[in-house]
Amino acid sequence: MDVHMLVNTGQSLSSLLRQAQEVRRRNFPAAVQFDRPLATRAVSVTGRHCALNCAHCGGHFLRGMLSPAELENALAGRAAGTQNAAGGHGPEPPAGGPAAAGWRSLLVSGGCDRQGRVPVTEHPALLAEWKQNFRMNFHPGLVDEETARVIGQYADAVSFDFIIDDETIREVLGLDKTGADYIRSYRALRRHARVYPHLVIGLRGGGLAGEYDALEALRELGVDGLVLIVFFPVAGTRYAGRRPPDIEEAAAFIATARIMFPQMPLYLGCMRPRGRYRAQLDVLALQAGVNKIVLPARPAVEYARESGWRVDYGEECCVLS
Repeated sequence: MDVHMLVNTGQSLSSLLRQAQEVRRRNFPAAVQFDRPLATRAVSVTGRHCALNCAHCGGHFLRGMLSPAELENALAGRAAGTQNAAGGHGPEPPAGGPAAAGWRSLLVSGGCDRQGRVPVTEHPALLAEWKQNFRMNFHPGLVDEETARVIGQYADAVSFDFIIDDETIREVLGLDKTGADYIRSYRALRRHARVYPHLVIGLRGGGLAGEYDALEALRELGVDGLVLIVFFPVAGTRYAGRRPPDIEEAAAFIATARIMFPQMPLYLGCMRPRGRYRAQLDVLALQAGVNKIVLPARPAVEYARESGWRVDYGEECCVLS
């Protein structure tokens, strides 16, 4: 079905949700997975630095990530703790050691340079070391063929921000790039790794601009699984005063994605508004046919159980669990 036909038919949300739920019922078991990714640790290869200062992020999300040096210190603490537990005589583990003991995977991310690239492959020796202990999900930004090839040597999954609206790229990211650059990077990554495109609903300050076109592009390019996230304003950014997209508009987009990709795993990712918005959206997302929700609101968990679905739980990034 053509996406523009879906959008322009004037279907009510309830009608769209019923259609999406029927598509899900025909193609998937009555089960849902809820992820709480405590076993995945995010690492920024650039520390707190990002050259772009994007309108929706402003480097805010890098602050919760470890730098490579901080990760190495935490892993040294884990090794020391293991040695001590086995009767060794090593030093006391540094702070972070006990927490590191529960990590099973890494999200390898970081800030972008002025070309929209995250230098995730600059330290191959570190990647090789991490690969011995962890599964890895890469968040690389734009890439060339060689970078995609190197990522493929280490990646268990790649999370790729898929944006094809030229004006959104200019306004939000401040990049002199186009949707064609993102399509080119996506194709290169798919030649070497398992890629999960991420679409931000309402990326341009809460308004939808190009998201439906992105679905059409992915249908032509091919997709193994799709992660949907939802814009929310972050203090101190250029979009701090904006609002998230209308909940029903977000739910309609999720339902459309399910209808367009009937057999594709569809996830509602961790980045979305909290509070009442999340409580409402998460239930609507289940009705719209998602297979997995990260950090679900309680009403969504209750809805799944009351619907008689099998509920599974994961502890890592949604593309890894």
